[in-house]
Amino acid sequence: MNPLVEFCISNLAMGSQETYDVLENDPNIDVLEYGCLSYCSRCAEKLYALVNGDIVEADAPEELTKKIYQHIEENPLF
Repeated sequence: MNPLVEFCISNLAMGSQETYDVLENDPNIDVLEYGCLSYCSRCAEKLYALVNGDIVEADAPEELTKKIYQHIEENPLF
């Protein structure tokens, strides 16, 4: 079972698309996008993604990518 990273389409438009593209090319991560993840206030303020149900956020796409990989490493599924 691969880690699951979920993105809000509005947040992709805010700048997290770069992170989405990187993760989409990683065969060890499942990536999904949704119309809304219901974190609208957070979505308006920062780039973020849900990683196995946990919020990971950052100010820049490169930082978000790094934090997502770090979160996955520190919180294995099994």
